[in-house]
Amino acid sequence: MLAALLALPVLAAAEAGGPTQAPRNEIAGTWRMVSATLEQDGRIERPYGQRPGGLLVFTEDMHFVEVLTDRDAPRFASDARGGGSDAENRRAMATSIGFYGTYTVDAQGRFSGNRVEGATFPNWVDAVRTTQQLQLTVEGDRLLEQFVRPDGGRVRAEFVRVR
Repeated sequence: MLAALLALPVLAAAEAGGPTQAPRNEIAGTWRMVSATLEQDGRIERPYGQRPGGLLVFTEDMHFVEVLTDRDAPRFASDARGGGSDAENRRAMATSIGFYGTYTVDAQGRFSGNRVEGATFPNWVDAVRTTQQLQLTVEGDRLLEQFVRPDGGRVRAEFVRVR
């Protein structure tokens, strides 16, 4: 009799489809940027050049790192990282970004927001963005990142999953 009573919860769970598992985190993994555009005032620019480089990494423990660059950016005249001219530093800042932090997903495993903990652009540190400010959409092995900058420019970046 005791064995039968103890088995009831197991049988009930089996009949109900068993224990439910959390949905797969669809953005977890490593993504390589393949294109990026900035649309502003009717113009379309390529903020990371014609051959953008970059990775977007989402870890299973809910951290992310994003580093985006222009692969064709000219080298600095000086080999010392802090020895760039004003023009070289301005160009480097304008054509690259690196930041990291934590992220969340919703009940369906889709991106639902992030918090920036550190960035090469100090104004982003401690920024919290929800899907109102930042949209990440996964379609198969492609990820589309879209957001509107404070100056109204619309940024779109496309990534492919690294296998």
